[in-house]
Amino acid sequence: MAEIVVVFDFDKTIVDCDSDNWVVDELGFSVLFNRLHPTMPWNTLMDKMMMELHSHGKTIDDIVQVLQMIPIHPRIIPAIKAAHALGCDLRIVSDANTFFIETILEHLKIRECFSDISSNPSYINEDGRLQILPYHDFNKFPHGCTLCPPNMCKGEIIEKIQESLGEKKRLIYLGDGSGDYCPSLRLKEQDFVMPRKNFPVWELICKDPLLIKAEIHEWSNGEELERVSLRLINKICSGQNAEFISSNCKLHFMCTFSSD
Repeated sequence: MAEIVVVFDFDKTIVDCDSDNWVVDELGFSVLFNRLHPTMPWNTLMDKMMMELHSHGKTIDDIVQVLQMIPIHPRIIPAIKAAHALGCDLRIVSDANTFFIETILEHLKIRECFSDISSNPSYINEDGRLQILPYHDFNKFPHGCTLCPPNMCKGEIIEKIQESLGEKKRLIYLGDGSGDYCPSLRLKEQDFVMPRKNFPVWELICKDPLLIKAEIHEWSNGEELERVSLRLINKICSGQNAEFISSNCKLHFMCTFSSD
């Protein structure tokens, strides 16, 4: 198993916008979405919007076509492929939904880079419309975290990942939103957190950085995400016994950072 586990948020981290908003806006349902938004939790709202899309004749193919056009910084895919090629275990923890994420990753031809996706489950029902469920059933089994939305506590997911890995594994966590603050608090001294600069998680961390045990390394765009994440992977690799560092790993980083 890889010694380095890289955990990505999805919206505004891998893709450069919110995938929920993207689908709603591109299919012309922003007005209804904005009217309903104050009346229910986000996850419940997105399931409601999928019902509205279906009732107005929008198909799964329409949703897929829009998802395949979602904006992404040109350096994100090379960053993901490079980390995967270096033997890192890549995972996604996202408050989007599995259908949106899987569809986008498969279109970008990087689904195989990720060993696991933790997100709100979604499926196409017998009527042919997309249904979106909460990751945590907050009516039956509330997670009890005051920092996170009722449908998903990312901190709880990170703790389960940590328990499955053991003490020797190192985590790098990348995110942008307020929901990424709770998992950042759960990271250990040996880990790294990469908050997107001037986004909610960065602002929360900046209020009291001493609450974060992990090393903090900010990023602003896809180019910086690539540079910082690969530098951290190199830092972890170089700290291990030399016999465990492959010549390919060394060569890659010599080429990547020779101009820095």
